[in-house]
Amino acid sequence: MHLYLASTSPARLMLLRSAGIEPVTLAPEVDETAVADAAASAAGVQLGPGDVVQLLAQAKAEAVVGMLTGDAGAVSAPPVDGLVLGGDSVFVLDGVIYGKPHTAEKAAERWRLQRGRTGQLYSGHWLVEVVDGVVGRACGAVAVAQVTFADDITDSELDAYIATGEPLFVAGAFTIDSLGAPFISAIAGDPSTVVGLSLPTLRRLVRQLGHEWPSLWNRAI
Repeated sequence: MHLYLASTSPARLMLLRSAGIEPVTLAPEVDETAVADAAASAAGVQLGPGDVVQLLAQAKAEAVVGMLTGDAGAVSAPPVDGLVLGGDSVFVLDGVIYGKPHTAEKAAERWRLQRGRTGQLYSGHWLVEVVDGVVGRACGAVAVAQVTFADDITDSELDAYIATGEPLFVAGAFTIDSLGAPFISAIAGDPSTVVGLSLPTLRRLVRQLGHEWPSLWNRAI
């Protein structure tokens, strides 16, 4: 059973590899802001963090499904068999949703706000089954973990961390699997959720579609 990852995130790829899975990675090329804004406009209300990550995870998975099945320009032949996974993450503090900061200034502002405090990391998952090139069943779920930041982080430490560029392109401007890990004092919930992909949640979705988790193992540990 092949797993197609609708993401080029190094962190998500690392997680799957550590779990014995070498996925086929494809960039979904989804305008996340446009998709979320359109959904909020259609609903007439601001979307909650769980709704946002689930919506974007589904959009990414479906974009890659379209690529694989020929609906958006086929990228593979013969017909695909496997599962396509889309994911998305946001960080929430004081009820405010934070995605990727993209700039050093925004990253610094967020870190000075979240230092010594606890927020929630939401990760959305959408899994689509493709059999012999035909789209089958799909399911999704959102995982949430609490993240507490150390209260003794100095400004010079933050400046040095932000200067590495790592926090600019990750939800919440932090990681727990790389340079940001020493600045996190506690996590409540599944740690892989904070990395960007909840492995226990993915396992449940795989089983929900009628497959066994070990069928995805395709690399030596």
